[in-house]
Amino acid sequence: MAKCDVCGKGVTFGIKVSHSHRRSNKAWKPNVRRVKAVVDGTPKKMYVCTRCLRSGKVQRAV
Repeated sequence: MAKCDVCGKGVTFGIKVSHSHRRSNKAWKPNVRRVKAVVDGTPKKMYVCTRCLRSGKVQRAV
């Protein structure tokens, strides 16, 4: 579910390193919101990351 329908940004995996340098697996998830957006002239619910909302890539339905 943590995937933007506009830009395709999804989960990124890596290794978390603590102060004592112990390593463990970690997943970074994008900040995704479920919004009602206008797609092809009709309102539709979709998952959009906040970066796309702020930059104006999505026209929100009122």
